[in-house]
Amino acid sequence: MFDDKRYFLIKNYLEKLKLNDEIVKYYYGKSILVTGGAGAIGSNLVAALSLLVGETGKIIVLDNLSSYKIKVNWNVPSLPNVLFVEGDVRDENILRRVFKEGIDIVFHLAAYFANQKSVDYPLVSADVDISGLIKLLDYSKIAKIEKFIYASSGCAIYGSYPRLPLKEEFISMHLTTPYQINKMAGELYCNYYFHQYEIKIVKCRFFNSYGPGEVPGQYRNVIPNFIFWAMNNQPIPITGTGNETRDFTFVLDLVQGLIKGGYYEKAVGQEFNIASGKEIKIIELANMIIKKLDSKSNIVFKEKRKWDTKPRLLASIKKAKELIGYHPIIKFEDGIDLTIEWFRKNCEQIRSLADFPPGMNSSIR
Repeated sequence: MFDDKRYFLIKNYLEKLKLNDEIVKYYYGKSILVTGGAGAIGSNLVAALSLLVGETGKIIVLDNLSSYKIKVNWNVPSLPNVLFVEGDVRDENILRRVFKEGIDIVFHLAAYFANQKSVDYPLVSADVDISGLIKLLDYSKIAKIEKFIYASSGCAIYGSYPRLPLKEEFISMHLTTPYQINKMAGELYCNYYFHQYEIKIVKCRFFNSYGPGEVPGQYRNVIPNFIFWAMNNQPIPITGTGNETRDFTFVLDLVQGLIKGGYYEKAVGQEFNIASGKEIKIIELANMIIKKLDSKSNIVFKEKRKWDTKPRLLASIKKAKELIGYHPIIKFEDGIDLTIEWFRKNCEQIRSLADFPPGMNSSIR
């Protein structure tokens, strides 16, 4: 749920971040489209942008609410300058509707998330992530928008055998899920529209987001699932040995990267990692959550999924620092505490939306 506590968390984060006056002036009064704005990252971005655009600006949220088993827009902040439109990025009637709002900037976060879901439903995944992107780029071209910020995935596109830390110039064809393939294709289509039609496109490569706003489920990220299971004293399944690492990034640090990426001209036509630049072992994460919740959960080890070929993930954030002055400011353990606090405050709503149908996901089967 998007409540006052979460709103003030975002407001305090922006105050701590101390965006320079030029960034603040740039966003003031803008009309901004956020696709996937009801999701975990999107809803936090929407609230941050609503503060920046002020009373004369507006944020249009486009989301089909497909990530929830019950279609509710409970994650969208109810603010006077935020307009929620329920719809799909593949629906041209919906796109015509939202672009009539005079869009200046597009943040494209909508996606068919993520790896396992794309393995289970590859055709739908390709349709949403590729066809939807192309339609959105076409309407952005017609509308002559100022900027188009594409949410890519560093976890996806670097493939199976990269050197660490992951740097943007690394290219791999060893992609193991439709989601990974789609994100790579999305970057290539962004390159095409940048060169062919001179749309000012910025590509932000996310790493393992976590934080308030993400409901647990069979296709969701590991941290909300671990917290949910631990709160209910259920076994916590780990696929693999537990020594696998990921670069977990607090959601508001991702929001920082998006906001700065949308401003700096040096970022146009570029791709860069938005991450914490730190490795965390999955077994350490699970034990931390169990301890913080004083849970009776035990850890059970499951066979690794065939597509999961990355034993370690660690991003270089040097390019983002140089291009947009990106610097993550939330420590991992502090971010976990904030996420647990949000879970506790909204446990009944989260429980009603958590989606773990039996027998579907190989990681918890």
